[in-house]
Parts: sequence; C-alpha cells; structure tokens
Amino acid sequence: MAEPDARPGASDRLGRARGDPIHHHDLCFGCGQANLFGLQLELEPSADGGVEGRFFVKQDHQGPPGYAHGGVMAAALDEAMALLLFERGTFAVTGRLEVELVAPAPVGTFVRVSARLEEEGERTLALAAEATGEAGERLAAARGTFVRRSP
Repeated sequence: MAEPDARPGASDRLGRARGDPIHHHDLCFGCGQANLFGLQLELEPSADGGVEGRFFVKQDHQGPPGYAHGGVMAAALDEAMALLLFERGTFAVTGRLEVELVAPAPVGTFVRVSARLEEEGERTLALAAEATGEAGERLAAARGTFVRRSP
C-alpha cells in the first residue's frame, strides 16, 4: 500500500481530505454525524495500518443506569472494524462478531476505539477491535469475520 500523501490539503483515494474522519454516510448509526441517536464515532487511519478514534457515551446509549448498553459497545467495535475495511476500499459485511465486555463504560465519558486487520483471505477477512476508557482501562474487545460482497 502506498504511503499517504501528507501534504496540506491532500486527499486520499476516497476523496477525503487528510485528517477527516472516516464515515459511511451522514445517517449511519455508527459513524454518521447527522444521526443524533447514533454513536457518531470519529475514526481516522492509524500509523499501524488500522483505525482509531472515539465516541461519547450519551444518556441515549445506556442500558444499566449510568452505563453504556453492551450492545452499544458491540456496535462501536463492529463499526470500527467495518470502517477499517471501508477505508481500504473493501466491501464486506459482518459475518460473525464475538465481543468480550470487560468493564462498564460510564455515561458522559469518551470511549477510545481501535481496530486492525489480522488476516485476509480470498472471501473472508479477520479483524480485531478494542475499546478503552478515558484512563486507558480496557472496556471491551471484539473479533470479527467479515465476508466480501459485491457493492
């Protein structure tokens, strides 16, 4: 893969300006900034070839009082892995998602999310993602198998 163009004002192969968050579309539940009930996950490419970013745990995201619903954490990890593939220009959908919830994410805090590609096959791709709290504590981890599809 070619090194990204670091010149000011440069754009990537998908037409995004450098530094712009990766997103599917404005109303996407995971990354859409216009979806007020969604995660509004902000992700950027990381130096290691993955993606990293954050989302804010809102009151609308809670399950147990004061904490993010486990499904919200799973959605954030799934979205991070999907956006990594989207950033690479790979169209694939989640085929399997395994999530380990380690600690609760309090409402009113930022959760850092990262994802990386672990294995790429002809038809499937294996990815991993992790969520950490504001103090760096591990909140959740996921492994996903994504299946290539034609757009």
